[in-house]
Amino acid sequence: MSEPAILTTTVGSYPIPEWLAALPSEQARLDATRVVFAIQRRAGIDLPTDGELCRFDVNHPETNGMIDYFLRPMAGIRSVVGRRDIDAFRQQNWMQFRRKPAGVVEGTIGEGSLNLQDDCAVAAGAAGGPFKFTITSPYMLARTLLDRHYGDFQKLLMAAADVLAAQVEGVVCDCLQIDEANIPGTPADGPMAAAAINRVLAGFKGRRAVHLCFGNYGGQTIQKGEWGALVSFLNALDVDHLVLEMAHRPPEELQAVKDVDPRIRLGIGVVDVKVNHVETAEEIAQRLDCAEKVLGPGRVAWIHPDCGLWMLKRSVADLKIQALAKGRDLYLGRV
Repeated sequence: MSEPAILTTTVGSYPIPEWLAALPSEQARLDATRVVFAIQRRAGIDLPTDGELCRFDVNHPETNGMIDYFLRPMAGIRSVVGRRDIDAFRQQNWMQFRRKPAGVVEGTIGEGSLNLQDDCAVAAGAAGGPFKFTITSPYMLARTLLDRHYGDFQKLLMAAADVLAAQVEGVVCDCLQIDEANIPGTPADGPMAAAAINRVLAGFKGRRAVHLCFGNYGGQTIQKGEWGALVSFLNALDVDHLVLEMAHRPPEELQAVKDVDPRIRLGIGVVDVKVNHVETAEEIAQRLDCAEKVLGPGRVAWIHPDCGLWMLKRSVADLKIQALAKGRDLYLGRV
């Protein structure tokens, strides 16, 4: 059967298997990665992820390593923070949902022991076919840091982008996705965030995607904002496609996405990860039909969950993944 006109993918994270958390080891993590890929492929997902299990840390299971996995190994960043550091970070007043910095920048940022190539290679060995590898945006990483070295946020931001750019040059996967969950709440920073993200993406030769959402911490929406304020930022990205939260957003937000440059293919969230309700195939097909009616035929290239699945029970996550593929097939008349 030929490739569908609309492809399915997942955003990144998957619920940590209980047996991996109970008895963590490199072998157990590799086994879990194989399981996560197999679950998605069996469900009919065209471009699965590794569940971001390469980031698993038994001491930080709740965030699935979106921040610490990238920053802790970097040179120039102190990961042990004290009371004065926390007080200074709070005074910056630009990240209300985080009470302390992920690290303190005390020197020139370097890659240190960060090794995305090796982690992606492990995923490739377990993938069994094309897959997507995800990394956190340099903008989001920089916003979690307390800077005691650069004295200028944009310099700090581009230094972080340079580290990630050098790392992704050696990454081998079908698609590289950058995740950004902070800029939707601070759209005025769009130009600098887009410049940093594009610098990272420039070194990668495959499909390039950017995922944006309004936050997904324990099912909570963290950032206040709307897609209409982000269109200029979206149009500045050098990407193949976007991966956008839509199922949990007001339906009228689709209208704003119509103004995204036609050169950028659209990925629309049709599975709400902030609720336990498992969508039916009919509901998925209906959301896809609504999106195409607003955006026009051919604009929707991908459908996916709104965000990662890490906070859901595995039984719920698996059923949502199945519904995603079945709903696409129903809409396209492939069943």
